[in-house]
Amino acid sequence: MADPIVVTETVRVPIAALTVHAARASGPGGQNVNKVSTKIDLRVDLALIEGLSDDARARLEGLARHRIDGEGRLVMTSQATRTQAHNLADARARVADLIRAALVAPRRRVKTRPSAGAQRRRLGEKKRRADLKRRRARPGEGD
Repeated sequence: MADPIVVTETVRVPIAALTVHAARASGPGGQNVNKVSTKIDLRVDLALIEGLSDDARARLEGLARHRIDGEGRLVMTSQATRTQAHNLADARARVADLIRAALVAPRRRVKTRPSAGAQRRRLGEKKRRADLKRRRARPGEGD
């Protein structure tokens, strides 16, 4: 845990931003589950992440909105494996993946219009459905 999480050449999470807490994992594990604290609770102070633009920081907060605690830290837990070291590596990798996802700017939507033929087909089908439903009605009601 003594090294920072390097996401890209310019973006990294310094050691000062990381807080690690080990706890007992839930689920099966035999005799080990009651003795060994293998679950990792990794908290990352989002304000201390280096090299993150304001837009990327906002995207990260949006992506992680359900994982942010009351102090504004990202909470990543891992209990996938039976060892503390593997769970720590897994949590660190998941934090890096989340930050990497926030670095990618979403593509802008290009407004398009349906073609004239598509509009004609849509309106023609709409008229056919209306006629069909009108013919189902009792005489004199569909007018």
